[in-house]
Amino acid sequence: MRLRKLLVFVVGLLAAFALVAAACGGGDDDDVGSAGRDVGDGVSGRVTISGSSTVEPISVRVAELFEDVQPDVSVTVDGPGTGDGFKLFCEGETDISDASRPIKEAEAETCSANGIEYVELRVGIDGIALMTGENNPVECVTFNDIYGLVGPESTGFGSWSDAGSLGLATSDLPDADLDIYGPGEESGTFDSFVEIVLEDTADERGQDATTRPDYSANADDNVIIQGIQSSDTSFGWVGFAFAAHASGVKLLDVDGGGGCVSASADTIASGEYPVSRSLYIYVNKAKADASPALVSYVDYYMSDDGLGTAVSEVGYVNLTDDAKAATRANWAAR
Repeated sequence: MRLRKLLVFVVGLLAAFALVAAACGGGDDDDVGSAGRDVGDGVSGRVTISGSSTVEPISVRVAELFEDVQPDVSVTVDGPGTGDGFKLFCEGETDISDASRPIKEAEAETCSANGIEYVELRVGIDGIALMTGENNPVECVTFNDIYGLVGPESTGFGSWSDAGSLGLATSDLPDADLDIYGPGEESGTFDSFVEIVLEDTADERGQDATTRPDYSANADDNVIIQGIQSSDTSFGWVGFAFAAHASGVKLLDVDGGGGCVSASADTIASGEYPVSRSLYIYVNKAKADASPALVSYVDYYMSDDGLGTAVSEVGYVNLTDDAKAATRANWAAR
């Protein structure tokens, strides 16, 4: 008799566990995100992101999509610039740092000194668009032309034709007013532009790898575009996604040594366009260990909704499938 009662008790207990598991497990396929992770686990908390104004639209769009599956997680995204973002990140003030370039050695040393360990995740590809007013006759510029226009030796040049005085310019540049608009030194776009376009020539000529200081600098890409729109013979640069659909400007072709190439999603993805760069997010490992909300957000970022939909919807170029797999592996191995 006691054995029969024990069996009845055990069966009842197992049935109760089964009911609880069914209630909590949420076996509905709709709860599984496109990366295969259950995103219907109801986490809550806050995620703070700062950094690149170029990467900001991606992180914002990921947050918007993520809100549909995790409405109790609050994600805030700010875009003061890559350098400013790393300052906050390496002081432990943010969870994620958006970056339009890899972290610099000095920044990494600051993070290390403050005990901040991180994982670097490549999330997309962007080109830097070089622009002028839509009525400027110039169609294509070489790296040497650009150095003559905005490099460290061009301070004070007020005409496009002045670039020829350095003996470098290879194009027939007009005798027209030169009004320059671009990002400031806090921007990852500034750093990438200098590294890709100006640094080699500056090194060869014994100059600091930087731009001339006398131009209208701004951290807001839209303000830069407005400046370029204001002058028929302006010159400036911003991330391709901000420039692609702007009116009143002309995107210049660029010759990096292999002929003039126009900026497009295809030429940027293939690497044919010579002023292209990768985009990143950096995630604080300790904060991820302590925050299910942060892990859930980055998991979603790594899904096809993030690395695919969000990146393309805001105008950037998706990583190849192999590159996506490498990024996801980096996150999984943190």
